Amino acid sequence: MNNEKIWGLILAGGRSKRMGSDKALFVSEGKTQLSIAFSLLKNHVEQVFLSTQADLSHEKERKNFQLIIDTYEDLGPIAGIISAMDKYEHVSWLVIACDLFNLDDKTISNLLINRSATYPFTAYKSSYDGLPEPLCTIYASHSRKTMNKMISQGITCPRKILINSNTQLLEQPNTRALDNFNTPEDLKNNISKGGA
Repeated sequence: MNNEKIWGLILAGGRSKRMGSDKALFVSEGKTQLSIAFSLLKNHVEQVFLSTQADLSHEKERKNFQLIIDTYEDLGPIAGIISAMDKYEHVSWLVIACDLFNLDDKTISNLLINRSATYPFTAYKSSYDGLPEPLCTIYASHSRKTMNKMISQGITCPRKILINSNTQLLEQPNTRALDNFNTPEDLKNNISKGGA
Protein backbone atom coordinates (compact mmCIF):
# COMPACT_ATOMS: atom_id res chain seq x y z
CA MET A 1 0.00 0.00 0.00
CA ASN A 2 1.30 3.44 -0.87
CA ASN A 3 0.90 5.75 2.13
CA GLU A 4 2.83 8.70 0.74
CA LYS A 5 1.08 12.04 1.19
CA ILE A 6 -0.56 13.14 -2.05
CA TRP A 7 -2.09 16.51 -2.82
CA GLY A 8 -3.83 17.93 -5.87
CA LEU A 9 -2.46 20.52 -8.28
CA ILE A 10 -4.55 22.22 -10.96
CA LEU A 11 -2.49 23.77 -13.74
CA ALA A 12 -4.05 27.08 -14.77
CA GLY A 13 -1.18 29.23 -15.95
CA GLY A 14 -1.74 29.13 -19.70
CA ARG A 15 -3.01 31.91 -21.94
CA SER A 16 -5.65 29.89 -23.84
CA LYS A 17 -4.71 31.79 -27.00
CA ARG A 18 -6.31 29.34 -29.42
CA MET A 19 -9.53 29.28 -27.41
CA GLY A 20 -9.70 33.07 -27.43
CA SER A 21 -10.69 33.20 -23.75
CA ASP A 22 -9.39 31.82 -20.46
CA LYS A 23 -10.40 28.13 -20.36
CA ALA A 24 -10.08 28.13 -16.57
CA LEU A 25 -12.97 30.60 -16.39
CA PHE A 26 -15.31 28.67 -18.70
CA VAL A 27 -18.69 28.42 -16.95
CA SER A 28 -20.79 25.27 -16.97
CA GLU A 29 -24.01 25.06 -14.95
CA GLY A 30 -23.05 28.19 -13.02
CA LYS A 31 -19.56 27.01 -12.02
CA THR A 32 -16.18 27.92 -13.47
CA GLN A 33 -13.94 25.17 -14.77
CA LEU A 34 -11.52 25.99 -11.95
CA SER A 35 -14.14 25.38 -9.28
CA ILE A 36 -15.28 22.17 -10.99
CA ALA A 37 -11.71 20.85 -11.14
CA PHE A 38 -11.12 21.85 -7.52
CA SER A 39 -14.24 20.02 -6.33
CA LEU A 40 -13.24 16.89 -8.25
CA LEU A 41 -9.81 16.76 -6.65
CA LYS A 42 -11.04 17.75 -3.21
CA ASN A 43 -13.21 14.61 -3.20
CA HIS A 44 -10.04 12.53 -3.26
CA VAL A 45 -7.11 14.37 -1.65
CA GLU A 46 -6.57 16.42 1.49
CA GLN A 47 -5.17 19.59 -0.09
CA VAL A 48 -5.68 21.15 -3.52
CA PHE A 49 -3.61 23.98 -4.95
CA LEU A 50 -3.86 26.05 -8.09
CA SER A 51 -0.70 26.57 -10.13
CA THR A 52 -0.51 29.80 -12.07
CA GLN A 53 1.85 32.50 -13.28
CA ALA A 54 2.52 35.55 -11.12
CA ASP A 55 0.73 37.95 -13.45
CA LEU A 56 -2.44 35.84 -13.29
CA SER A 57 -2.40 35.38 -9.51
CA HIS A 58 -4.51 38.50 -8.89
CA GLU A 59 -7.25 37.44 -11.28
CA LYS A 60 -10.57 37.43 -9.42
CA GLU A 61 -11.41 33.72 -9.71
CA ARG A 62 -7.89 32.42 -9.12
CA LYS A 63 -7.69 34.37 -5.86
CA ASN A 64 -10.36 32.03 -4.42
CA PHE A 65 -7.85 29.15 -4.28
CA GLN A 66 -4.59 28.30 -2.56
CA LEU A 67 -2.03 29.36 -5.11
CA ILE A 68 1.41 28.13 -6.02
CA ILE A 69 3.10 30.68 -8.26
CA ASP A 70 5.37 29.44 -11.06
CA THR A 71 8.98 30.23 -10.19
CA TYR A 72 10.40 29.15 -13.54
CA GLU A 73 10.03 30.92 -16.87
CA ASP A 74 9.66 29.50 -20.37
CA LEU A 75 9.20 25.89 -19.25
CA GLY A 76 5.48 25.52 -19.96
CA PRO A 77 3.34 23.25 -17.74
CA ILE A 78 6.35 21.59 -16.13
CA ALA A 79 7.12 24.92 -14.40
CA GLY A 80 3.98 24.61 -12.29
CA ILE A 81 4.77 21.04 -11.30
CA ILE A 82 8.35 21.63 -10.20
CA SER A 83 7.35 24.87 -8.46
CA ALA A 84 4.92 22.84 -6.34
CA MET A 85 7.64 20.26 -5.66
CA ASP A 86 10.01 23.02 -4.54
CA LYS A 87 7.45 24.38 -2.11
CA TYR A 88 6.44 21.00 -0.64
CA GLU A 89 9.35 18.60 -1.12
CA HIS A 90 7.85 15.54 0.58
CA VAL A 91 4.50 15.56 -1.18
CA SER A 92 3.46 13.65 -4.27
CA TRP A 93 1.18 15.51 -6.66
CA LEU A 94 -1.91 14.47 -8.57
CA VAL A 95 -1.63 16.99 -11.37
CA ILE A 96 -4.48 17.88 -13.70
CA ALA A 97 -4.92 20.52 -16.36
CA CYS A 98 -7.73 22.96 -15.68
CA ASP A 99 -9.30 22.32 -19.08
CA LEU A 100 -10.16 18.63 -18.82
CA PHE A 101 -13.87 19.29 -19.26
CA ASN A 102 -14.81 15.59 -19.23
CA LEU A 103 -12.72 14.56 -16.22
CA ASP A 104 -14.70 12.51 -13.70
CA ASP A 105 -14.42 11.00 -10.22
CA LYS A 106 -13.88 7.47 -11.51
CA THR A 107 -10.83 8.53 -13.54
CA ILE A 108 -9.25 10.24 -10.53
CA SER A 109 -10.12 7.44 -8.12
CA ASN A 110 -8.71 4.76 -10.43
CA LEU A 111 -5.46 6.69 -10.80
CA LEU A 112 -5.06 6.97 -7.02
CA ILE A 113 -5.95 3.34 -6.30
CA ASN A 114 -3.48 2.04 -8.88
CA ARG A 115 -0.62 4.46 -8.36
CA SER A 116 2.84 2.96 -8.19
CA ALA A 117 4.84 3.07 -4.97
CA THR A 118 8.12 2.72 -6.88
CA TYR A 119 7.71 4.32 -10.31
CA PRO A 120 8.18 8.10 -10.40
CA PHE A 121 5.03 8.61 -12.46
CA THR A 122 1.61 6.99 -12.73
CA ALA A 123 -0.34 8.07 -15.79
CA TYR A 124 -3.05 7.02 -18.19
CA LYS A 125 -2.46 5.89 -21.74
CA SER A 126 -3.98 8.18 -24.32
CA SER A 127 -7.06 6.56 -25.81
CA TYR A 128 -5.89 7.93 -29.20
CA ASP A 129 -2.19 7.07 -29.48
CA GLY A 130 -1.32 5.02 -26.38
CA LEU A 131 1.21 7.60 -25.16
CA PRO A 132 1.18 8.91 -21.58
CA GLU A 133 -1.35 11.60 -20.66
CA PRO A 134 0.85 13.92 -18.57
CA LEU A 135 -1.81 16.32 -17.34
CA CYS A 136 -3.77 13.83 -15.31
CA THR A 137 -0.82 12.10 -13.68
CA ILE A 138 0.65 11.38 -10.28
CA TYR A 139 4.14 12.82 -9.92
CA ALA A 140 5.72 11.06 -6.93
CA SER A 141 7.87 13.17 -4.63
CA HIS A 142 10.91 11.12 -5.65
CA SER A 143 10.28 11.91 -9.34
CA ARG A 144 11.99 15.29 -8.96
CA LYS A 145 15.41 13.71 -9.53
CA THR A 146 14.20 12.22 -12.82
CA MET A 147 12.63 15.52 -13.86
CA ASN A 148 15.79 17.48 -13.06
CA LYS A 149 17.79 15.13 -15.27
CA MET A 150 15.35 15.49 -18.16
CA ILE A 151 15.19 19.27 -17.87
CA SER A 152 19.00 19.46 -17.82
CA GLN A 153 18.91 17.61 -21.16
CA GLY A 154 16.48 20.15 -22.59
CA ILE A 155 13.41 17.91 -22.23
CA THR A 156 10.68 20.08 -20.70
CA CYS A 157 7.56 18.66 -22.36
CA PRO A 158 5.72 16.68 -19.63
CA ARG A 159 4.69 13.96 -22.10
CA LYS A 160 8.26 13.50 -23.33
CA ILE A 161 9.48 13.29 -19.72
CA LEU A 162 6.99 10.47 -19.06
CA ILE A 163 7.84 8.70 -22.33
CA ASN A 164 11.55 8.73 -21.47
CA SER A 165 11.09 7.63 -17.84
CA ASN A 166 9.80 4.68 -15.85
CA THR A 167 6.10 5.47 -15.99
CA GLN A 168 3.34 3.18 -14.82
CA LEU A 169 0.67 3.37 -17.53
CA LEU A 170 -2.99 2.61 -16.87
CA GLU A 171 -5.96 2.10 -19.16
CA GLN A 172 -8.55 4.87 -18.92
CA PRO A 173 -11.87 3.82 -17.36
CA ASN A 174 -13.54 6.62 -19.34
CA THR A 175 -11.90 7.02 -22.74
CA ARG A 176 -13.16 10.59 -23.15
CA ALA A 177 -12.22 11.86 -19.69
CA LEU A 178 -8.89 13.32 -20.80
CA ASP A 179 -9.96 14.81 -24.13
CA ASN A 180 -8.20 18.10 -24.80
CA PHE A 181 -9.95 21.26 -25.96
CA ASN A 182 -7.99 24.08 -27.54
CA THR A 183 -10.48 25.88 -29.77
CA PRO A 184 -14.13 26.97 -29.53
CA GLU A 185 -14.88 24.35 -32.21
CA ASP A 186 -13.40 21.59 -30.02
CA LEU A 187 -15.63 22.64 -27.16
CA LYS A 188 -18.71 22.95 -29.34
CA ASN A 189 -18.18 19.45 -30.72
CA ASN A 190 -17.74 18.07 -27.20
CA ILE A 191 -20.97 19.62 -25.93
CA SER A 192 -22.85 18.30 -28.96
CA LYS A 193 -21.63 14.79 -28.07
CA GLY A 194 -22.88 15.09 -24.51
CA GLY A 195 -19.66 16.18 -22.79
CA ALA A 196 -19.01 19.36 -20.76
